[in-house]
Amino acid sequence: MQDSLTALLPPDLLSFLRCPTPQAWVEAALRNQELLLIDHAQCEKKAASTAMSLMYRYVDRPLLLTKMSQLAREELLHFEQVVTLMESRGIAYRHLSASRYAEGLRRHLRAEDPLRLVDLLIVGALIEARSCERFACLIPRLDAELAKFYRSLVKSEGRHYEDYLMLARLVAEEAGDGEVEARIAFLADREARLIEAPDGDFRFHSGVPEAA
Repeated sequence: MQDSLTALLPPDLLSFLRCPTPQAWVEAALRNQELLLIDHAQCEKKAASTAMSLMYRYVDRPLLLTKMSQLAREELLHFEQVVTLMESRGIAYRHLSASRYAEGLRRHLRAEDPLRLVDLLIVGALIEARSCERFACLIPRLDAELAKFYRSLVKSEGRHYEDYLMLARLVAEEAGDGEVEARIAFLADREARLIEAPDGDFRFHSGVPEAA
């Protein structure tokens, strides 16, 4: 698995994440590809919604507006692509309960802006980076069609990670927040704990399956 990660992902993304995806999650994903695809679709839709929410809330930040507008369009396109792929495989799109992952990260956000925005952007970078890393973990083990599709997503999701992290550092600099690197380290550590902890529900960003 490590070879596929280093071949597909830049070193800075791999070092940004504090732990690799556990092999037990990969095996669970291969056994539950219907759930994987349904939750992947929900993740793409949620990512677009998050970008739109940032656009509505922070209207005085032109670069953020531009980057989030681009991101929202790409995520909605990915959502459409996942749903189309599901339809071709006879998988019905349905609602799934959310995993603990995103909420587990957001509970650590600071209360007031602009520091809250810095944290939101770091969390966005972590989610996009983890998505990329999980695509790369799965690609060598998937059928040709799904592997090709996930490979096509690695580049765009990697760009989203870079954009979120760039914006976080920029907002922190403008706010005089000298602790941004410490916040990145803190939130990355919390993200790793979620990934490595036992998890009762399989989702795209879930932790170690409890049955493993």
